[in-house]
Amino acid sequence: MITSVSNEKVKHIVRLQKKASARQEENCFLVEGVKMAQELPVERLVLAYASESFAARPEQKALCRRLRAETVADHVLAAMSDTRTPQGILAVVRRRELAAQEVWQGKAPLVLVLERLQDPGNLGTILRTAEGAGVTGVLLSEDCVDLYNPKVIRSTMGSIYRLPAACAANLPEAVARMRAAGLCTYAAHLKGEKAYDEEDYRGGAAFLIGNEGAGLSPQLAAASDRYIRIPMAGQVESLNAAVAAAVLTYEANRQRRKGKSGG
Repeated sequence: MITSVSNEKVKHIVRLQKKASARQEENCFLVEGVKMAQELPVERLVLAYASESFAARPEQKALCRRLRAETVADHVLAAMSDTRTPQGILAVVRRRELAAQEVWQGKAPLVLVLERLQDPGNLGTILRTAEGAGVTGVLLSEDCVDLYNPKVIRSTMGSIYRLPAACAANLPEAVARMRAAGLCTYAAHLKGEKAYDEEDYRGGAAFLIGNEGAGLSPQLAAASDRYIRIPMAGQVESLNAAVAAAVLTYEANRQRRKGKSGG
């Protein structure tokens, strides 16, 4: 059992928690908590740690065995954790590296394209919502918040394991490739002529969502097929990026379930 926070294994985990460059170099990310540990694809497991008190619980012993978790003292696990109240288990997981075009494969794909998002909670919530709405892939600009930021991972509640996601160096070029592949691309934009529920998303479709404050860049917006807007009442000008993503993707989900367009 590891009892010292000075242990090299502990320092390694702390470094992965704090530095995106370290996670990138090792092609991995960290997950914490029981739910994330239970849903972890064991074939992608690198290593795991459990606190002494967690490992001693009868109901958690099977999980610790499955992940081959090394036991550490409770105060050591607290030092390794990125949360204020650690649940007692964390793991290092191998990333699933995808090329950009892999997120829009298949029949009638539904894709989210995210540009310059900076809030990790927003991004994590978008990924979780996207899985629930039936999104088939997510494409991010390279200047988005790190997809594998610990706060992003926690907010996905496990969707990070299942939802294909990739980064693109040139989003307008990637959108052009989506269009060439038959997807209709929709920019969420204040200048949209049609409301979001007046379009038909039953075929291959991609929604473009921009930065929390500035929205989409003119270059990316111009690369889309159409501008769509979410009607606003009162003096509200725009929605939170995660809320906008939910509104758009669940409208697409509704249409696909019902087999008809909105409007």
